Amino acid sequence: MILFPAIDLKDGKAVRLYKGDFATAHQVADDPLATARAFCEAGARHIHMVDLDGARSGARRNGGIVKAVAEQSGLKVEMGGGIRSMADLEEVFALGVWRAVIGSAAVSDPDFVAEAVKKYGARVAVGIDAMDGVVKTAGWEQSSGLDYLDFARSMEELGVGTIVFTDIATDGMLSGPSFDRLARLKETVGCRIVASGGVSSNGDLEQLHKMGLYGAIIGKAYYAGAVDLPRAVREAGDQNAG
Repeated sequence: MILFPAIDLKDGKAVRLYKGDFATAHQVADDPLATARAFCEAGARHIHMVDLDGARSGARRNGGIVKAVAEQSGLKVEMGGGIRSMADLEEVFALGVWRAVIGSAAVSDPDFVAEAVKKYGARVAVGIDAMDGVVKTAGWEQSSGLDYLDFARSMEELGVGTIVFTDIATDGMLSGPSFDRLARLKETVGCRIVASGGVSSNGDLEQLHKMGLYGAIIGKAYYAGAVDLPRAVREAGDQNAG
């Protein structure tokens, strides 16, 4: 299982939120690049980065930091936040990003997803962020009314090979991932699934690994000292496959 320690960026700072609420943003690290390098030293080979400014408004403001991490950390960067057009995708890939995650735009513009997958293949993933099983958009502030499983099926039909699934109710809460919803998602689609939200311990990561998931994002648990990243890397296996 691939581990994706995470850095969420807002106004140039590494922050975390509770359940995606922007009013709860609090800084968790002084230097995003130094933090990314620490992930690499712990054995990780990938990082999940989110431009929260872009996710909320569509205007990404943290490209310089993303570029520095892509070029200087030794990690492959998976990035989401505000990617809503082919021009956005090209801009993000020009930063050195390895894989781009399309979020809100996958709901509003599935034709864009189809075009992106046709051009970039496995370098494009779709983020499905759900509250009570209903997909939310615009930095998790708007409800689409779509069931997350139905939406996942529609994305698979467009050729999407990787889904990053976040259960918003668990995000930043250190309460454990939404194992049941992840299991239903795995049963529903053949896509590679990255679990996001709620990881609170090495035990949670072990359980996700046993479920046969492709990847897991580690956010607040790392910053809170609740996850031993070197141990998690050892237990998750080869991190170079990606």
